Amino acid sequence: MAVTVASAPGKIILFGEHAVVYGQPAIAVPVTAVQAKARVQPDISAPSSRILVWAEQIGLDAALDELPIDNPLAAAVRAALVALGVPRPPAFRLHVSSTIPLAGGMGSGAAVSVAIVRAVSDFVGRPLADEQVNQIAFEVEKLHHGTPSGIDNTVVTYAQPVYFVKGRPVERLEVRRPLHWLIADSGLPAPTAETVGDVRRGWQADPGRYETLFSEIGLLARQAREALAAGDMAELGRLMNANQALLQQLDVSSATLDALTTAALAAGAAGAKLSGGGRGGNVIALVDEPQAAQVREALLAAGAKTIIDTRLTRPRVE
Repeated sequence: MAVTVASAPGKIILFGEHAVVYGQPAIAVPVTAVQAKARVQPDISAPSSRILVWAEQIGLDAALDELPIDNPLAAAVRAALVALGVPRPPAFRLHVSSTIPLAGGMGSGAAVSVAIVRAVSDFVGRPLADEQVNQIAFEVEKLHHGTPSGIDNTVVTYAQPVYFVKGRPVERLEVRRPLHWLIADSGLPAPTAETVGDVRRGWQADPGRYETLFSEIGLLARQAREALAAGDMAELGRLMNANQALLQQLDVSSATLDALTTAALAAGAAGAKLSGGGRGGNVIALVDEPQAAQVREALLAAGAKTIIDTRLTRPRVE
């Protein structure tokens, strides 16, 4: 059997993080500048069904049957084989690598799962449909985040901008003009499972307040969909800033993230906010080309560890 390779992009959430778990809409776009990759190679010297999993970035090098049930990489492999109805595949080696920052709110876990499922299903000659890949990745996401919304695995699987409401069909976004974001890594890990859990506990303790905040975040996402369709960059920036203010009220921002958003706006960004679970991870800044360089410098001066450029270059999703 031939070697198979599959990849999947990272992602950023533009609007709606946390509120999306409670039925509100969210908008996310893929970040193709960073990717997870899975490579499956037949192992003709090994006994039948022997599967070795190697991911040097996380110090993993083990046989599949030695890995615990809650290991996300192992779970993706096992779920793919179950979906394929192949309990005893030919022996193979799986190598996983990624340029997506870990614990940065950029969908690293979802991208790895998608890449693994596609590489394994291609290897056995039965590629799974996107819907199946997406569902498997969602199940694995539960190991990463406890109660995920499903947005990470969806935008990563389909590799296109999406308007997402939990439990509803994926909606492709219409984007009228190219857009440019700078993604600033705060250098702090994003404890997504922790922040999701804290927000849930806050909601359980004070449902009225939290439902109001979720509804306001959802309204911003709906308005942002219209702004994207109209190509209204100024309105998008305003909505990003409003979303950041609501995330601060949810207590998922931090002094570091607030400093980065402030620096970006002072340097000319149209809008800036955290992206993902919060308290760490990334800040995204919407920029026009003339301001991009000075916003980049301002973010680095404010403590950003790295900057990733991402552009939504397709003028319209058909």
